[in-house]
Amino acid sequence: MNQNTDSILAVVTVNKDKVSGGAPIFFARNEDELVSISVNLSRILDSTVHELEGGTYILVKHG
Repeated sequence: MNQNTDSILAVVTVNKDKVSGGAPIFFARNEDELVSISVNLSRILDSTVHELEGGTYILVKHG
């Protein structure tokens, strides 16, 4: 049986008023910092970055 073990590890956003939840949330000051934080975290956490609506990315560990 194949079980889906994907997990959201973090959220990175410039929209402080649009996010909440159980995953760690990182707030960026602008789009450049948003990309930089997301890429660095994805390398550290060995995860994939997915863009949601403008200004918010999630880092997902696909398993």
